[in-house]
Amino acid sequence: MLATLETLNRVFEAGIAITALSLFLRSLTINLRDRVSRAFAVILASMMVSSAGEAVAASLAGQAGLDFWLHFQWLGTIFLPAGYLHFSDALLETTGRPSRGRRRLAVRLSYLISAVFVVLLSMGLLLGPPVPNGEPVPYLGRTSLSWVFTAYYLIIIVLALSVMWRAWQRTVLSASRRRMTYLLIGSLVLALGAYPFLLVGSGLAASFPEIFLFSAAVGSILVFWAMVAMAYATAFFGVPWPDRVVKSRLFRWLVRGPATVFIVLLLLPGVGQISEVFRTSEAIMLPILVALSALLTSHVLTLALPTLENWLLFSGEGADAQFVQNLQERVLTNSDLRQFLEALLSAVCDRFQTQSAFVAMLEDGKVQQLLEVGDKKLLGKKKKASSELEQLAQRAHGDPHIFSWDSFWLLPLYAAQGQILIGLLGVRRTRKLELSEEQHEALLSLGERAALAIDDRRQQTQALSSLQTLGPRVDLIQRLRAASRFDQSEVLSDFGSLPEYSDLVRWVKEALTHYWGGPRLTDSPLRGLQVVQRALKVHDGNPAQAMRSILQEAIERNKPEGEPRLNGEWMLYNLLEMKFLQGRKVREVASRLAMSEADLYRKQRVAIEAVARSLLEMETNMIEQHNGKDERK
Repeated sequence: MLATLETLNRVFEAGIAITALSLFLRSLTINLRDRVSRAFAVILASMMVSSAGEAVAASLAGQAGLDFWLHFQWLGTIFLPAGYLHFSDALLETTGRPSRGRRRLAVRLSYLISAVFVVLLSMGLLLGPPVPNGEPVPYLGRTSLSWVFTAYYLIIIVLALSVMWRAWQRTVLSASRRRMTYLLIGSLVLALGAYPFLLVGSGLAASFPEIFLFSAAVGSILVFWAMVAMAYATAFFGVPWPDRVVKSRLFRWLVRGPATVFIVLLLLPGVGQISEVFRTSEAIMLPILVALSALLTSHVLTLALPTLENWLLFSGEGADAQFVQNLQERVLTNSDLRQFLEALLSAVCDRFQTQSAFVAMLEDGKVQQLLEVGDKKLLGKKKKASSELEQLAQRAHGDPHIFSWDSFWLLPLYAAQGQILIGLLGVRRTRKLELSEEQHEALLSLGERAALAIDDRRQQTQALSSLQTLGPRVDLIQRLRAASRFDQSEVLSDFGSLPEYSDLVRWVKEALTHYWGGPRLTDSPLRGLQVVQRALKVHDGNPAQAMRSILQEAIERNKPEGEPRLNGEWMLYNLLEMKFLQGRKVREVASRLAMSEADLYRKQRVAIEAVARSLLEMETNMIEQHNGKDERK
């Protein structure tokens, strides 16, 4: 019984350390810019060090290295009170009550005192020599300064909890108050569970080891859940995402990381018995057991993840959440459309035993894309073929019948709703002058599938374009909603002064058109933006230079990483640079980028919208900084 409790305690401590490490890494990669998240990262780092040191020290009773790990454990414990005070101050500031100087001074002073205790620990003054054979686990002895640290620990924790209580009282929204309650209760449990109580009552623990180890195991479970609850509540700070996204991302992080590792840890104590069953040594069975258990656990949890999310997180909105999650699997990209049409054209060539087939995708009577399979020389030059097909499209508009052109049979492709001509399907004619009834039906059937795919992609492109237009407005709403989770006055912040997105796109286009001089640059409504006002001060009130610097910065934000190229993801950036920053002519830019002038104007519209979104982001960040300065004052 005693051995089982000792093993469980080591597993629980290791699980806490791994969970704290995982959540700490999450804080570093997601929302470290937020002060609440940074302070919570200090608490997680302290818990990680303390739990790791305790787990390793318990396994090294009477062995070399025990002294190091016992002291290593105390490093986390010493900095935990300062982290708590820092965390509580950040929470109260988030509710609209920034420090006037006293709380921040107390936080800095607590970190300084913790650093002093670390120095005393390294000198052997804070704690006594190790008791390697201590019961029930090894520990460090006490000194007179140990009680000083205990008093400091309790005072700072009580002070931090009182500040958190003030933050709880200032929270109005029911969901935010519930999360603040998680933080308050979780902080209390975590602070009590993280303190090494063997320092206080080592004699009592030695007299009743089973009771001590059982209570320690229960305490570890409570600490684990308290840490997860605090991580859940803290995940909502500093991010503009909807609540469902925050919950889903944190849940997936925990399941794929700490949950998998914790299950593997629970299996490790049984490696000896498993080795006996398979009649092999533990050294051979250990890596096999770790690899298989990690793989199977990860596989099972991945399969169960959607069901667990719908059951635990998305009650009441499971259908909507499932639709959003599966949306990326339903979107037909240009690459998907190309692959489908190539397969369909190959089937056409096989069905008609012909040398070549093609599909011309149309928009407003213009050929947007010409896709061909088989002998591509039969169609001739694409530019000339596209021009002739556009003329044929004007004549064929409204006529669904198959007709001949040059050496091809042509089938007009129409959208499912309305008589909108969206493409032409061409099949190289064989020696027969007329199609048989079977071939005619087959071509109509294949044409319907091609039209369905092209029309689907066309509608999705329109929908995605609308979503991109709504993006900045939705982002604004999400930012306001996120900022007002704990401070409702943020709903009335200056975010509402941002211009309409459609107006912003038009202003950016006009300013770029007169980038090297003109009234649409110097007299642009963009001069009312705060980022432009700041640039005016930098450039001594010169509006042309200020506007050019801001537009150039917005363009540079769209510059891809890596080596420059003339195609791919560099296309939009190169277009902006050559057309506006370098002032080249349309024909020259189109020639350099290997596209038609009509295609260049379409790409230019997308590029200008990207610049407008970057400019809107710059303005939003400026307003956030301005509001932050006002609060500190």
